[in-house]
Amino acid sequence: MSMTSIDPGRLVMVDIAGKALDEATADFLRQHRIRAVCLFRKNLGTEAEVRQLTRRLREVMGPQALIGLDQEGGSVVRATFLPQPPSAMALGAASDEALATQVGAAVARGLRGIGINWNFAPVVDINNNPANPVIAERSFGETADTVTRLAGAWMQGSLAAGVACCIKHFPGHGDTHVDSHLDLPTVEKTRAELDALELQPFRALRDAAPSVMTAHIVYPAIDPDYPATLSRIILGGILRDELGYDGVVITDALMMKAIADRYGYARAAVLAINAGADMILAQGSLAEQAQAIDALRQGLDRGDIDAARALEAAGRLDRMAAAYPVRTDDYDGEVRAADDALMRRAWAAGLCALRGAAAPAQDQPLRVLVQDEVPTDGVSEAGPTGEQVRALFSGHTDVEFVSLDDITTLDWADVPSDGRFTVLASTHRARYGAQARTWAPDLHLVLWNPFQALDVAAPTLISWGYADGALASLRDWMQGKAVAPGLAPVTLD
Repeated sequence: MSMTSIDPGRLVMVDIAGKALDEATADFLRQHRIRAVCLFRKNLGTEAEVRQLTRRLREVMGPQALIGLDQEGGSVVRATFLPQPPSAMALGAASDEALATQVGAAVARGLRGIGINWNFAPVVDINNNPANPVIAERSFGETADTVTRLAGAWMQGSLAAGVACCIKHFPGHGDTHVDSHLDLPTVEKTRAELDALELQPFRALRDAAPSVMTAHIVYPAIDPDYPATLSRIILGGILRDELGYDGVVITDALMMKAIADRYGYARAAVLAINAGADMILAQGSLAEQAQAIDALRQGLDRGDIDAARALEAAGRLDRMAAAYPVRTDDYDGEVRAADDALMRRAWAAGLCALRGAAAPAQDQPLRVLVQDEVPTDGVSEAGPTGEQVRALFSGHTDVEFVSLDDITTLDWADVPSDGRFTVLASTHRARYGAQARTWAPDLHLVLWNPFQALDVAAPTLISWGYADGALASLRDWMQGKAVAPGLAPVTLD
């Protein structure tokens, strides 16, 4: 078989510029025979616009198109106009496998309705590091059992509803303290330690998962030279040979600084395919994407990439596209309303009270401290606004709101001691830092990163996220209309 019979564009997933498909991009997709596009926040206009976009993409890329995005739940949801799913950790707090399956199916129904057939979820990273800056509530919990049970249940729902899943980030991103979007994390764990924890969900779910996404992390005890995404030892040796995984392996984005700054697009693309990946996620300008495709083409022509390896990759992608074709089902009316109600029930089931947290009386004078704006960091959606937090107290008669530009600079000495019941409402993602040890609110509302509960020794209510359903259940609790039945799936004492 000639080297040129393998089209390198078939092994590359790209992103596109706008909310509609422009002619230059359409020509680029056709010219390189690209079959996979990842959509991001920048691509998602109204629901009708998204349906039109995916319809055009399918026309240009053909019936084997793979159109993907991140619809994990919680803070990582790209299609925010669909019923808003709970974060993984909210489902961990509810600890109900049947509920997780129903949520996974509802997420898939919504995505199918807008022409998406590949969801980069669920996260099977085990968040056993409270300082983790990028996973936290995106994980189902801190034990392999919790993560495996609930991620497996969620995935079962998604697959039954016709959308391909992707378990991530192999071999595990739960114990990092560096964000790989910004730098290259290192995890100093032995193979035995990975086997005992991080690898367990991947091992348990390998037969069910249509795809796996790699982690841009160096495990020096296993491969001192390359991060997992580019490591033949980790992808080829552990995932393919030892675990026998025969589904699609896709890299996390090669433009993330962990990879781009060290290896460059072109070299990383070739290394990833040789390591055992089937598809590379190559974002950027058309010129940058072309670099990655050209690198694969030259690698094939020169024999740097084995032709059999490329054929195997293309075959796996073909099989997944055939099993989960793009369809645009009607998603309105009763089904959608029922899915929205389900998501709200699921958020409410995870609401969690720590250290005797109790709602203040409706007529008790309150002071609420809140940071009003939390912009998106590119991974998560923007945090909740001060306005959304104010709405939580609509049933209280005497509330003084204090707007903070940056909650982490709060000096507790500036908070008056005048008998008001003080509520600290956290709307941002990062941990607070050492100064928070002096804070003494009567109630701490944690609307995002649950590990902030470790920073402030106060009665605490945790919602695991700030979607409509999370805020509605929080408001009901504040007004004494609901309890907080969830149990934290991570250690917060």
